Amino acid sequence: MTQLLSQLVSIQGQKIHSVEVDESTQIIDVYCRRDRRFKVVDPESQEPCTVNTYVSRTVYDLPISGKCCRIHIQLAQVRTTQGERRIESCEFVEKGVRYSRRFCEQISGLCRHMPISVIARHYGLRWETIKNIDKASLNRLLPPSEPSKLRGLKRIGVDEVAKAKGHDYMTVVYDMDNGQLIWVEHGRTHHVLESFLTQLSEETAKGIQAVAMDMGKAYQKAVRENLPNADIVFDRFHVVQQYSQLIRRERSYEFKKALHRNDKALIKGSLYLLLKNPEKLSENQTDKLKRLLHANRHLNEIYVLKEQLKSIWKAATYRRMLYRLDAWCQLANATRILSVQSFASMLQEHKEGICNFAKYDKLTSAIIEAGNVSIGLLRRRARGIRDTEYFKLKIKQLSVPEVYSTFYPSVKLM
Repeated sequence: MTQLLSQLVSIQGQKIHSVEVDESTQIIDVYCRRDRRFKVVDPESQEPCTVNTYVSRTVYDLPISGKCCRIHIQLAQVRTTQGERRIESCEFVEKGVRYSRRFCEQISGLCRHMPISVIARHYGLRWETIKNIDKASLNRLLPPSEPSKLRGLKRIGVDEVAKAKGHDYMTVVYDMDNGQLIWVEHGRTHHVLESFLTQLSEETAKGIQAVAMDMGKAYQKAVRENLPNADIVFDRFHVVQQYSQLIRRERSYEFKKALHRNDKALIKGSLYLLLKNPEKLSENQTDKLKRLLHANRHLNEIYVLKEQLKSIWKAATYRRMLYRLDAWCQLANATRILSVQSFASMLQEHKEGICNFAKYDKLTSAIIEAGNVSIGLLRRRARGIRDTEYFKLKIKQLSVPEVYSTFYPSVKLM
């Protein structure tokens, strides 16, 4: 029985002496002794040394048959040639940790898919304990972010994500050619992005051709100062999103301005109709939209310009796209709607970055937005993460594929 358990528990340098099962507490205690067949070495120099004494440690391991398992191991306290006393290292458990390495790896694997609070409840541990176990495992297992070692970057994407909605932002950088997250750091100033760009090798920095981003000036400044050969590409999503916000404001203004109940009823609930692509509307929705546009000239002009705005990105070349953008701005200025004219001025100010979309094989931030959705789900599952370093590690983990099963570490996932 002890020999079978030794094969199951399998702790190098230890041999099982006895096993006790307490049915009242549902705890299995496995008592081990130091296996003298294994040489004792200094944990720092790895040189053979003298054993001063043996010390015992109690380590929590994976449950056995539904029972909590505590393993009592015996480690050698060594004495170096300088007279220092040190405890030998053990692959089974990290220094100063009460839980075995495989127990911590299972906890970390579950944290990838489940809220910490749920795991803590099932294992009977504190929320902070589970978080600290996962954080330590991620620090050990995730590859370090070293921009200086990045090679062959051609197109990158930069964006900001929040730890909690509207609070405490992080900067994320993606390789737009393979979708990999390559860097994440706390903050969203130009100094934050600059710290990444300045760590790139000179060859890598010169090889970057395009950087996809929103219209934030901080990131633009960092790119222009540190990437001499890179073009900035403003994504269609962010431009159209800003125009959608304009529609929201103008529709609200028209609703408040309407004097008659019928006019208010027609505008009420119309935001979805104004924003959605016309080919996706049902027949009843199309009829209601037509009545609204026929009755309200102001919203009609804004809606027509929305559909024409999207056609700018259908141009095949930079010159053609620039021509369409200028033509749209002329139409916008002719409406005499101040918000639309202001939007047209914004397009003119950023037209080079907008039209670079055609130069780089229609580069979009779809990869970035997909990554942001995953980060949003992570944030929602965690109910907000207060530990910034832990949040950075969880974001990095999203770009690392899960290769082996959490419950069967030797089984490769399909």
